[in-house]
Amino acid sequence: MTGFFFEHALLPEGWSRNVRVTINPDGMIGSCEAAAERLPGDTLHDHALPGMANLHSHAFQRGMAGLSEQRGTSDDSFWTWREVMYAFNDHLTPGDVEAIAALVYCEMLETGFTSVGEFHYLHHDRDGTPFSDLAEMSGRICRAAQTSGIALTLLPVFYRCAGFGNKPTHAGQRRFFNDPDRYAALIEASQRHLEHLPFARLGVAPHSLRAANLEDLGWLAGLRPSDPIHIHIAEQTQEVEDCLAAHGRRPVDLLMDTVALDQRWCLVHATHMTAEETRAVARSGAVAGLCPLTEANLGDGIFPADDYRRAGGRVGIGSDSHIRIDLPEELRLLEYGQRLLRRQRNVLADPGEHLGQSLYQSCALGGAAALGQRTGQIAVGMRADFVTLDVNATALLARQEDTLLDSWMFAGSGRQVDCVYVGGKQVVTDGRCLAGDDIRQRYAQCITALMRRVEN
Repeated sequence: MTGFFFEHALLPEGWSRNVRVTINPDGMIGSCEAAAERLPGDTLHDHALPGMANLHSHAFQRGMAGLSEQRGTSDDSFWTWREVMYAFNDHLTPGDVEAIAALVYCEMLETGFTSVGEFHYLHHDRDGTPFSDLAEMSGRICRAAQTSGIALTLLPVFYRCAGFGNKPTHAGQRRFFNDPDRYAALIEASQRHLEHLPFARLGVAPHSLRAANLEDLGWLAGLRPSDPIHIHIAEQTQEVEDCLAAHGRRPVDLLMDTVALDQRWCLVHATHMTAEETRAVARSGAVAGLCPLTEANLGDGIFPADDYRRAGGRVGIGSDSHIRIDLPEELRLLEYGQRLLRRQRNVLADPGEHLGQSLYQSCALGGAAALGQRTGQIAVGMRADFVTLDVNATALLARQEDTLLDSWMFAGSGRQVDCVYVGGKQVVTDGRCLAGDDIRQRYAQCITALMRRVEN
């Protein structure tokens, strides 16, 4: 058994000192003892946090970060951004997808994420023709996860329509489309790619209520009855208005009237909910998947996080379009949005709590639950995912425990991460992904050639 010794570790009950943890050969925590003695051979670190799950990723969009920041002739919104995305993904090859995803996962690890939910909808060739291996693109995502060392929950997306009312998909969506039979085959083919990937999970993902029919939701939920289900919902006001026009119901209300939400479900964004919808989702046990940096970049709006938290709701965070990948910045912006709405400070914590600990632990647990990954806590039976911080970094000097975590979240960035372990295996040292040099070199070659194609 491998031993770790942390001078300070964030355990489920809070910060503890002199924590000794042993790791079983399967990468799970075998024992965890506070006020312990360090034994010869133990790996020593100062401050350790449980690994964080990144519950929502569209990896290929990292390649277009910064390409949509020119104002158009009309009011720009998610919908105008989407046209840029469609044009970009028309140029992507399987090799591009693998190279970009590997960089994304490398950057996630370097900022403290140890698992990722890949909401993967780029399935087919550039003309919409399926590859001979229907899950070719899923396989590329799996290889990128293996190269980087991150734990993967693969969420192949079911995308059937272009809008409410079963509108047919158009040219920009030809790489996404599957009918029910082909989607079921895609799930089976994706499972084969995951078989030799450590800690991998497979779930299902109806893209949204506008891209999947209501009658699809039941069979999708039953396709893998013990695995995660993720869906985009109520991200933009136009989506809410279109749903009302088509069904006479708001998206979250319509979803809950169609299927029984439970702890398997992750509602991504859920930005525009009524007070009753907010309470109902919280009661269901579903996780709200929040992506503050992307939601801000797209001008989506602000999730009612304080009301949802007070109703007992669970949340996790993702980096979605990867306009930036920075764990503490996602958490910071989640809180700052509530401060701007409420004109108050320290909103997402109870009296006497430190916001860093409260927000970090709630998102770590919610994200792990949404991905079906046994992470989010340093505790016996959980996977040995650890994030250690560089206590000599300027933003963290002379801080310990709660003040250190608060300082990292509100005055620091992902660059203060020192080491990261996934299943007890080190994947980041001195803030750099161990596979990072090769990954970045391959990405540089990929993006250089890709941008030539995009610009021509």
